[in-house]
Amino acid sequence: MPRLGLDTAWVVREAAQIADADGLAEVTLARVAQSLGVRAPSLYNHVDGLPGMLRLLTLLSLGELTDVLRDAAVGRSGADALRSVARAYRAYAQEHPGRYAATIRAPAPDDAELVGASLRAVELLVAVLGAWGFAGDEALHRVRVVRSALHGFISIEAEGGFGLALSLDDSFELMLQTVIAGLEQG
Repeated sequence: MPRLGLDTAWVVREAAQIADADGLAEVTLARVAQSLGVRAPSLYNHVDGLPGMLRLLTLLSLGELTDVLRDAAVGRSGADALRSVARAYRAYAQEHPGRYAATIRAPAPDDAELVGASLRAVELLVAVLGAWGFAGDEALHRVRVVRSALHGFISIEAEGGFGLALSLDDSFELMLQTVIAGLEQG
């Protein structure tokens, strides 16, 4: 029986909830359809198969993450802005692990909408790093360094890889301090 009011946004939101609850790999047309109480072929009225649904999930997630990072940066600059953005990045990944996973892969170069969504996040980080005078390729290299440090910590934390009885928050703050010290050295 078709579900009244079912639309693309609803399908993508359901995919996002499944991704966060059970992991991005668990997002399938069959699983989303079952969760929505419809048959999988019904989803083709709203998404372009699994690749289309995952693409829309990535767009949603990149938009959310960029908004969170922007809000964290507002009114701040330099190390204060980077700390705030990094904490917001970690919090988003913890609260929305499946959506966060959808943001990791670089978009296909021919997908202008996804490239644009990804660039908005990168441009925000470039703006934060502008406090250290980085621009152009140098800023992009620094964005990669910051993103790699954050993603590495977040990924190890999410997998339970920090088994010692030490504060993860303290370790995260030390990682940030180390990254900031490296930025200040140029």
